[in-house]
Amino acid sequence: MDWLTLEELKALVVRCPAISVSLFMPTHRYSTEIRQDRIRFKNLLREAAERLQASGLRSPDAAAILAPAERLQRDPTFWRYQSDGLAAFLDRERVRFYRLPLDFGELVVVANRFYVKPLLPMFTGDGHFFVLALSQAQVRLLEATRYSVDELELPGVPSGLAEALAYEKPERRLQFHTRAAAKANGQAAVFFGHDPADEAKDRLLRYFRQIDQGLREMLKDESSPLVLAGVDYLLPIYRQANSYPYLLEEGIAGNPDALTPAELHALAWELVEPDLREAQEVDQAQVEFLAGTGLTSTNVHDVVPAAHYGRVEVLFLDEGSQIWGRFDADAGTVELHDNPTPESDDLLNLAAIQTILSRGTVYVVQAAAVPSDEPLAAILRY
Repeated sequence: MDWLTLEELKALVVRCPAISVSLFMPTHRYSTEIRQDRIRFKNLLREAAERLQASGLRSPDAAAILAPAERLQRDPTFWRYQSDGLAAFLDRERVRFYRLPLDFGELVVVANRFYVKPLLPMFTGDGHFFVLALSQAQVRLLEATRYSVDELELPGVPSGLAEALAYEKPERRLQFHTRAAAKANGQAAVFFGHDPADEAKDRLLRYFRQIDQGLREMLKDESSPLVLAGVDYLLPIYRQANSYPYLLEEGIAGNPDALTPAELHALAWELVEPDLREAQEVDQAQVEFLAGTGLTSTNVHDVVPAAHYGRVEVLFLDEGSQIWGRFDADAGTVELHDNPTPESDDLLNLAAIQTILSRGTVYVVQAAAVPSDEPLAAILRY
C-alpha cells in the first residue's frame, strides 16, 4: 500500500510536460494472481507505446519514457505486495507508481497532463475514510474506501504504550508528611499522592498525544472521516488528545487487536456510510434546488472555466464519461475535440483537478447519481 497525499496529487497535475502517460489496472493481493497481473500490465505498456508513437514520438523516445515501468513489470518482488489497484504515471522527467485500495478498470491515457480522475475517491466525499485502532499494545491506521481497506505505515508514531513512555524518568508521585502529634502518638506516617487511576489516565493521555502528533503530519491535507476503535475507557481519553477535525463522535468499542482489517472495515463502514450518503444526497438536492439561479451548471463550457477560477463548490462527475477538448485559460474558452489527441485534456478530469485544488468537493459517481442528464453538474460559489 502506497500513501498518496493531496500534495502529491497537486504535484502530478500542476506541471504539464509535452506528453504524459497514465496507466490504471486492478491488482490482486494473493500470489496466485501475480502472473495474471504482470501480464495485464505488460499489455497496457504495449498499448501505451503504440499511443506514444501514434502521437508522433519516435520508438526510442517512447521506450525511454516507459523504461521504468518495463523494469517494474519484470520485478517479482513488486508484484507480491499489491493492493486493489495500481496507478502509474510517467513522462520524460517523472515516474510515479501507487498501489491503492481502489478497484481501477484497465485504462491507458496519453495526453498533455496526467489523468487523475480514477484517484479522486481518495480525496472526495464518496467513500474515503480512516480507522485508528488503539490499544496499549499497538496502533494501526487503516485507509479505506467503501469496498476495500489497507493498513498504512506509521512513521513517527509509537508502536505502543511501552515505546511511547520508554524514556520517561521515574518520578516519585508520593509526598511524605509527618506531624509532631502523629509521632508522639506513635501513628504511622501519612502518604499523599496521585490516585492510581489518575496516574494511569495521565500516562495514556501522554501516549495518545504522541500518536496524535504523528498523525497530524500524515493527515494534514485530509478531510475524510476518522473512526476510532478501542476499548470503552480509551476512546474518551484519546478524544482529549485528538487534533484531527474530522474524528467521528461514535467509535468501535472493543479490543481492536482481536480484529482483522477486514472486520474493522466492516464495523467502521456502518458508522461512516450514513454520514457520507447524507452529505452526497444533500448536495444532489442542492443542485436541483438552485437550478435556474445561476449558481449551478451542467454545461462543460461553463463548468471548466468556473473550476479554473475557483468558483466550483461541489462537482458531480460520471465515472464512465470522458469529454475531450482544450481549455484556453487566457481566453477562458473551451474547445471540444471529437477524439483525444496529445493536445487534448479530458475536460471532466481537468474540472475535477481544479475543483480539488480550490478545496471544493468532487463526487465521481455512476451516471444515475449525477443530478442532471449531462455527465457533470456543479454548484458554483458565485
